[in-house]
This record gives sequence, structure tokens and C-alpha cells, in this order.
Amino acid sequence: MSIQFLGMIGHRLASEIIPASGPLFDKNYIANFARAHEEAGFDRILVGYWSDQPDGFLVTAHAAANTSRIKFLLAHRPGFVSPTLAARKLASLDHLTDGRLAVHIISGGSDSEQRRDGDFLNKAERYARTDEFLSVLNKSLTSEQAYDHQGDFYRAEQAFSAIKPLQHKLPVYFGGSSPEAIDVAARHADVFALWGEPLQGAAETVQTVRAAAARQGRDIKFNISFRPIIGKTEKEAWERAEHIYETAQKQLADSGYTFGLPKPQSVGAQRLLAAANESDRHDKVLWTGVAKLVSGGYNSTALVGTADQVSDALLDYYNLGIDSVLIRGFDPLNDAVEYGRELLPLTREKVAAQTRGKRSA
Repeated sequence: MSIQFLGMIGHRLASEIIPASGPLFDKNYIANFARAHEEAGFDRILVGYWSDQPDGFLVTAHAAANTSRIKFLLAHRPGFVSPTLAARKLASLDHLTDGRLAVHIISGGSDSEQRRDGDFLNKAERYARTDEFLSVLNKSLTSEQAYDHQGDFYRAEQAFSAIKPLQHKLPVYFGGSSPEAIDVAARHADVFALWGEPLQGAAETVQTVRAAAARQGRDIKFNISFRPIIGKTEKEAWERAEHIYETAQKQLADSGYTFGLPKPQSVGAQRLLAAANESDRHDKVLWTGVAKLVSGGYNSTALVGTADQVSDALLDYYNLGIDSVLIRGFDPLNDAVEYGRELLPLTREKVAAQTRGKRSA
């Protein structure tokens, strides 16, 4: 079992420590950011979803036009596009990207942000809608004949998509720590995405989700997200982490920008915040400083140390059965380049060496 590395691209330069600058939709930055990940050796890049930002379908299309090998993971929230239309949009984009697309389904962890786009369902209703959305989406992506559907959230008569994904199957990523989320993931997800929890919590989630999928007669893979902070020495890495914390804290105070809305309905955010409140350091190198600043609102935990130390920590998660990792830096483009120099090849070699050792044993 090899390890996969995912990155994340944005539509302009900005982060917790870098104030947004330049045009909101920076075509050159998108292209350069995507190419940097491809050249660094990443397997796939995530294009996120926000209620006030440029359309991810178009960001993905532009990034794909400027790369040739790297794959994409497009975040999509059910509720704003019918599943029959979403199927045609995703299938079309898969052809445009030469079969390099996957979709990350996000039900939404903030009532207030959902309402910005006119969605007034509560959390439980959103997950019920997502369940139905994915069922209809799959029918449109796979059915060779028209079908009818009548559910609680969607109705369609003689629905059919002439265009199918270029791939045999469009991979579906899904995340969420609540029972409702795990239930949906067990029925539909190919990959379950976790935020960067301490090892014990991650292990519990893997076991819970794997068991839920098995009850549906399905296998499921896992992805986890971190923000690596790497130094030539351990001391240098922690000094960088302290600088990132102070800079992010000041930017938060100066701008009032919350780095992603608080998500009181998100169990994943609650879990991250609980870990941050317990300690700012966990396991070998896991740091929760920024996670506490942003109330656990998104993938904000860091692995801090030398490339060797961080790769060892990633191997610990890999040994839990998590065979893909999403990593993004606080200096987004430059960090992606840095990860490609040492962290990615070093971690892949450790995984390969471990696999060779098991085979010989």
C-alpha cells in the first residue's frame, strides 16, 4: 500500500500569515500554484468551496489546463445544484481534465454560511439531503437508461446523463465526525477525510468508519490533513511555528477575519478544539496552536519538526490505515515547493522500505 499526497490550491495568494493581495481571481497564480504542486510530486490537489469565493469548477478547469499529470479534488456542497445537473457538470469536467477528477462532498458545518447561499436546512437535514444527493448523482453517472426518482429532497422524471466520467468511476471523498456523517460516508464514500487529530482519536475514527462501511458491504480508504512546519533542526521548526502563531494572531486581531467561520454544528471542529484545549502538543510533533486560534474551524493542526521527524509522524498515521495525506503550508506556494524537495520523497521511501520489510518477513 503506497502513500498518496494531496495539496490544496487557492485562487489568490493568502493565508493565516499572508494578507490577501492581488486580484480575487488570479489566473496566473492559480496556474503557477497548480504547476508547483505537480513539479513537487503531489498526487492530487484540492480546490475548496466557500460561500463567497470564485467557483471551484472554473478554478479546477483552469488549473487542469495548465498541468498534465496531477489529479484534482473538487469540493462540492449539495443543495445548490441538482444532482442530475451536478452529474453532468462533474462528468464534463472529468473529460476536460483527462480523467483526473475526484469530488469531495461537503454537507456544511455552519448554518450561517449555508444561509448565505439560501440553504436553511439544519445539520441533520443537510446530511439526509447529502445521502439522497449522492444516490441520485451515482445513478446519473452510471445509468445507461433514463430513470425516475422521487425522494424527500429531489424529484426527477426520465433523468439521464449522456456524458459519463472518463474514468471508470469518479472517486468520492467525504468527511464529518458526527454519526450522521459517518452513516452517509459508509454508504457512499470511497475515501473518508479526517482533520489532523492526535493518533488516538484518528485511530478511533478509522475503526468506527471502517466498521460502518463493512456493515454496508463496502471497503473505504482514509485521508488526513495537516499543516507541516519544517526546519533544518527541531529548534528551527518550533521557532517557525511560534512565528506563525504570533503572525496569525496579529492578523486575526487586525482584520477581524476569522480564517473560516466558526462551525458550532461541526463535530470535527469540536474534536479539534477539544484537543487544542487539552494541550498545544500531542504525540511526537502534532501542534494545535493555530487550531485553537480558529476554534477548530478547518484543517489547522500542524506537524512540527525536521523533515525526518514529520515523515516519521506521517508514517504513524499511515500505520493506522490512512494511506493518503493532505498537506498545505502557511506560506502556501513556497511550502508546497519545500515539501517536494524532501518530505514527500522521504516519506514515500519510508513507506516503501516498510512494505519491503513486511514482504520479506
